[in-house]
Amino acid sequence: MTETTLLLRQINPSFVQQGRVTSQAFRPAPKDQQKLSVYDGDMITAALAWAHFTSTGLQSVGVLGVTVQECLNEDLVVRSSPEHFAEHAEIDFLDFTPNQCEKKGKRLRSPAEGRGWLHRTEA
Repeated sequence: MTETTLLLRQINPSFVQQGRVTSQAFRPAPKDQQKLSVYDGDMITAALAWAHFTSTGLQSVGVLGVTVQECLNEDLVVRSSPEHFAEHAEIDFLDFTPNQCEKKGKRLRSPAEGRGWLHRTEA
């Protein structure tokens, strides 16, 4: 991965409210052990990442992306995590409080929204 690598984030239907993606999509849930799962965009396309994710029975309305640099700007560590599957990566929020994680999630959502959907399911 480089600073320009896109990290592909699956967007759960519950993360879309009134047509807008919530910042919850860009911060880990308590079950995630403070690590946000993403796909390494250098290794897989957004469409193939979506197909892989949904083939496991999980729901996603589409894929948004943030760059490694955008994560680094928030002091978030990004690392490959191939023990899950080859293209898996994670954004580490471990050193931050819930309030800080929420703010970082909002700041990550902004460039992802500006970039637009990298893959979107049919309505």
